[in-house]
Amino acid sequence: MSMDSTISSITQLSAATTQSQVQQAAQIAMLKKSMEAQAQSVLPLINSVAQTTPLGGSNNPSDTLGSVVNLSA
Repeated sequence: MSMDSTISSITQLSAATTQSQVQQAAQIAMLKKSMEAQAQSVLPLINSVAQTTPLGGSNNPSDTLGSVVNLSA
């Protein structure tokens, strides 16, 4: 193997490594964007469930009836 072919091989390897790193960075950026989009789309759903679920502060027993399970029986 001559010096020129060794240098060429190292250059090709370096270029392939750089391309791989760029692709990986792009994939991570897309993953982060998709996770942010999911978080934004699920917030209204979570908020709507939180607003319709009684927190036990009601004076009417029928509002919370059946919401507690006694596991000590």
